Amino acid sequence: MTRLEKLRRRLSDWATATPYPPEGFEIVSISATAQVPTASASKYLQQLCKHWQHNLTVLFNAEHGTVIFPKDARGADWPADALVTFDAGAEALGVRIDASVEEQLEGLKGAVARHLDRFAFREAPLSFDWKAA
Repeated sequence: MTRLEKLRRRLSDWATATPYPPEGFEIVSISATAQVPTASASKYLQQLCKHWQHNLTVLFNAEHGTVIFPKDARGADWPADALVTFDAGAEALGVRIDASVEEQLEGLKGAVARHLDRFAFREAPLSFDWKAA
């Protein structure tokens, strides 16, 4: 079985049964959600996940994606890993960030917004109405 076939099989298996949180990931203490208005939610979800899969743990399909940001990413020393979850709808991209501390959460809010605006340059800046979860 080729690497591509293995990846397709893994994605197919994952797409039919995605546990939340992913297996082995512990829910941490602070979360935020946002509904980002856009008609291109699925497109942006896939672009973001493809972009981050080169150096992070990422699972995604056209409607749902998860990205795990390690606690030591880019020299950080957070108490735990963070999880960013994307859900594409017809009129909005749902984003949820689960982090270990407020500073990690705020940093990821900024990273997600910057990256989304980069991919959505024709619509940018997108509006993020972050709410505590």
